[in-house]
Amino acid sequence: SQPPTPELVDQLTQTALTALGAISDGAAVEEWRVSWLGRRGQFTGLLRGLSGLDPDLRREVGGRANQAKNTLEEALARRTREIAQAELEASDRLDVTLPGRPIITGRLHPTTQIVREICQAFMAMGFSVVEGPEVELDHYNFEMLNIPSGHPARDMWNSLWVDYVNEAGEQPMLLRTHTSPMQARVMEAQEPPVRVVVPGKCYRYEATDATHEWHFYQVEGLAVAEGITFADLKGTLYEFARRVFGEDRQIRFRCDYFPFVEPGVDMSISNFRDPATGKRPINRDEDWIEIMGAGMVHPKVLAGVGYDPDRYTGFAFGMGPERIGMLKYGIDDIRHFYSNDVRFLRQF
Repeated sequence: SQPPTPELVDQLTQTALTALGAISDGAAVEEWRVSWLGRRGQFTGLLRGLSGLDPDLRREVGGRANQAKNTLEEALARRTREIAQAELEASDRLDVTLPGRPIITGRLHPTTQIVREICQAFMAMGFSVVEGPEVELDHYNFEMLNIPSGHPARDMWNSLWVDYVNEAGEQPMLLRTHTSPMQARVMEAQEPPVRVVVPGKCYRYEATDATHEWHFYQVEGLAVAEGITFADLKGTLYEFARRVFGEDRQIRFRCDYFPFVEPGVDMSISNFRDPATGKRPINRDEDWIEIMGAGMVHPKVLAGVGYDPDRYTGFAFGMGPERIGMLKYGIDDIRHFYSNDVRFLRQF
């Protein structure tokens, strides 16, 4: 090959520009770029020969070559735009009736959505929404709910205790295991009638699997007034089930034990097969599916906050919104709610 000279640089530049001007399609433009400016292109090969020149000539040819390379790159960009515009004008005109590109928007987390739906169902029945602390005192989390220190019922909750010891040598604080402590806090703060729901996050020291998480949401409900009966509890929860799961839902109560209610029950919703299609409303092979625990507020809980249990009665209930969401939307693993998988979140 010829040694690089200023004249050869000018000659190659003109040849390259002429070849570029004759190109009329995008594929040929790319071939031109590779042929002239690519790693093994003609112009790049010329620059590699600079090392064999004497310093003065190398400086002159190098400067001329850099200017030429910039010229070729600018011409390439210009010709690329010209060809793209020509191809656009030669093609069919833009169809303005086509839908625009979708804008990616944010959305509420599915847990937030179901918590709000649950709260709205009870707000329509006259309940207020209140919230409480996630770091709770043993006094409210257990003792005010008829679960004194040493009571075996405490084994129902695997507690996460805060590493703090008071002057009496006691460990009085923990991450709340349920939202039930707000029962006592609300009743301490106001006289009956009381009608509240309490959404919030709870924590328990347990292994995670498809149906259990160590942190989860719970919605607690409480109603206290004169003359409240178990029939009021049944009517309220029946209306809730109809609002969330559909008008045709039936409910069933079975006896259960919770220290802060007496009597205690668990509530299930119907999941019967449709005679016409043979399908169940919820994709689980069960006629009844439990969704929450409930019961009449224990007289000791009422007396503990200063209410007269001979005058006032009430009911309480608690449910897991994630479980409600799993049943309503056919989700088979509670861990999906906290995996931050966008493929899952985009479905809500």
